[in-house]
Amino acid sequence: MAALGNQALNLCKASALDPAEAVHAKSKPSAAVALPRKGESVIEVSTVGNSPNIAWHKCSVEKGDREKLLNQKGCVVWITGLSGSGKSTLACALTSALHAKGKLTYILDGDNCRHGLNCDLTFKAEDRAENIRRIGEVGKLFADAGIICIASLISPFRKEREACRNLLPEGDFIEVYMDVPLQVCEARDPKGLYKLARDGKIKGFTGVDDPYEPPLSCEVVLQQRDGNFESPSVMAEKVMSYLEQKGYLER
Repeated sequence: MAALGNQALNLCKASALDPAEAVHAKSKPSAAVALPRKGESVIEVSTVGNSPNIAWHKCSVEKGDREKLLNQKGCVVWITGLSGSGKSTLACALTSALHAKGKLTYILDGDNCRHGLNCDLTFKAEDRAENIRRIGEVGKLFADAGIICIASLISPFRKEREACRNLLPEGDFIEVYMDVPLQVCEARDPKGLYKLARDGKIKGFTGVDDPYEPPLSCEVVLQQRDGNFESPSVMAEKVMSYLEQKGYLER
């Protein structure tokens, strides 16, 4: 409040100057009023990415406090697989099952995020990588809030999924692989995208003319083989069982 009062005083003083001096005074960085007083420590700043002179502001209410309030542990359940493998369907079944148990969740669906957060991105390789990076960072925030975040997107490359894993504390990134054969996904083709890709109307489509790298070591694998397809609720129960075993459903 003192800093705000000093800033207001400076602006009042500026208004008493001639117009040129007033403009100059108001254009000075407001950070000047936040200089430490005698005896106060200087806040340490650093450069993160392309952002210089920033500091992490720590609060007394932390992740553990929020988790106690919610009686659960925050984490990211990352559902990966080909288009048509059932990622979004599983995400909805899982969040419904967790909600029924009184657990707070939020879904970050690849398509849904492109309606707002990532609507500026194309489907070029560099934009697809940025799409995944942003969702990983948002997932990290949800997990820090104590929420069970469910991310469902193709995320075809191991390197990008691993980068998202590395954003979180050990164990808080639960990778769920929808292991469904390409021919099954293509037969489903819920959005008609495989047909467009086969007709050459979509370029760089995962599974057709762009690769998908299956996880080498993930927490949960949901296989669908030889016409043996489990219901979304059964698959959701398997993921919930993992979360329960690892202590994420209580605090």
